[in-house]
Amino acid sequence: MKTAIGFTKEHPFLFMRGTLIRIFGNPPLICAMLLSLKTFKRWHLKQKENEMLVRENANAELQLLKAQVHPHFLFNTLNNIYSFTLSKSAQAEELVEKLSDMLRYMITDCNVELVPLEKEIKMLGDYIGLEKVRYGDRLDLWVDINNTKNNLLIAPLVMIPFVENSFKHGTSMMRGKQWIQLSIKTEDNVLDFTLINSKPPAPVQNKNKTGIGLMNVKKRLALLYPGKHELTVTSNESIFSVRLTLQLQFANEAVLTNFINHQFIYS
Repeated sequence: MKTAIGFTKEHPFLFMRGTLIRIFGNPPLICAMLLSLKTFKRWHLKQKENEMLVRENANAELQLLKAQVHPHFLFNTLNNIYSFTLSKSAQAEELVEKLSDMLRYMITDCNVELVPLEKEIKMLGDYIGLEKVRYGDRLDLWVDINNTKNNLLIAPLVMIPFVENSFKHGTSMMRGKQWIQLSIKTEDNVLDFTLINSKPPAPVQNKNKTGIGLMNVKKRLALLYPGKHELTVTSNESIFSVRLTLQLQFANEAVLTNFINHQFIYS
């Protein structure tokens, strides 16, 4: 005995109609779906709000950082420029150029979320150059910048607080010979920043101000590089050291275009 099996080719809408009837004919299921959609929408809006708060906090930290960096060395730098001007030294022009480049970078170029790494390093070099004039032969300075790629982006002014701290709370409070060692290198997209400096005795150093500054840096790193950075701070009676590793973002055309346009607008 043979059994014939037949297949009926139905229109896809007929299948969908049956499914829709089962769904809309089930009020509890409809309520569950609507509640799920409402919950998802609320979660999505909350995520957007959180992302906006993170960006606003990071921007606030950046603006505060700018305000803190400027006054610290401006007075001494301007005094140095004035002294070189009186003696008609050619170094006065060099100092003015370094100071101008640094302030332009901090005030104008840093108004974006990410900047090219080489520009950030250039700013560090200008800052160190200005401070080196102030200390002269009293400071031994070693700077090693190696294998820094041109296609990496970094949040602006991430490294400057450590460099500023090495001068402000370290060498400036010491008598006699002082020293600073700075190393910056990259491997793939990982930045390795190491800074070691001589340190005054504990009673001379203002630990409270140093601690607050370090706390602010840690907070900003947590906002900008969550899970993508490691910070190690070591301190003893005579040496203070910092090592920071960051997973940087590779430059893409859109980000670089944004930076170029920004420079064009503000230049």
